[in-house]
Amino acid sequence: MPFEMDFPLSDWLRARSAASRTDGIPYVIGVAGSVASGKSTFAGSLHAALEGWHEHPRVQSVATDGFLFPNRILAEREITMRKGFPESYDFDTMREAVAGIKRGRRVTMPLYSHVTYDVDAENGLVVHKPDILILDGLHLARIERGAPRLIDMLIYLDADEAVIERWFTDRLVPLMQAGVDDSKSFYYAFRGMGPDERRAFAARVWQGINLPNLRDHIVKDRDAADLVLHKAPDHRVTHVTERAR
Repeated sequence: MPFEMDFPLSDWLRARSAASRTDGIPYVIGVAGSVASGKSTFAGSLHAALEGWHEHPRVQSVATDGFLFPNRILAEREITMRKGFPESYDFDTMREAVAGIKRGRRVTMPLYSHVTYDVDAENGLVVHKPDILILDGLHLARIERGAPRLIDMLIYLDADEAVIERWFTDRLVPLMQAGVDDSKSFYYAFRGMGPDERRAFAARVWQGINLPNLRDHIVKDRDAADLVLHKAPDHRVTHVTERAR
């Protein structure tokens, strides 16, 4: 599994997804949490663990960043600095896509480029009748509004704010460094920054954007989650909270 933990997550999910898989209805798992909380790493490891079941279910994973509005639309709406906040996502399209997958339709899920920092208009991921679909992203509970339940199991990765800020900085600074020589990279614009300036920039982004988003919006996924995994600074899961939804 993705993190050290005593909770038998794989067996727990197998039992809860059994009826859905028997009926041929894709079982949807949402992986939520703050920016830099480790959602994609967790989702990838969870994907591998579920494929290891003896019945070998067909598992597909999708990050919901592709449902962000393109940068040009964010600019037109003057919400570029609110990227990642709820208003920057096309929840109607996300809801329709997940509902279509649950009904057995072939759906092309949009992808996102972390190089250009924009929706990838040329590529998509075709999802068709998986046994299990893993979604990772922000504000996942919002796709349930005004619709039948689309996410069968919502998992939230939780940690102290100061710990998540460190994870965010440790992720952003190498991306900025890697973009120094890549003119196609969003981070190429920051090529003149030195190491201290990059870390200072990361601190400003965290304090001005990601932390308010976490406190005001992202934690609503924690309140709606079926399972909350509480993480230590080394990403080890220290305890698990199970909730009835």
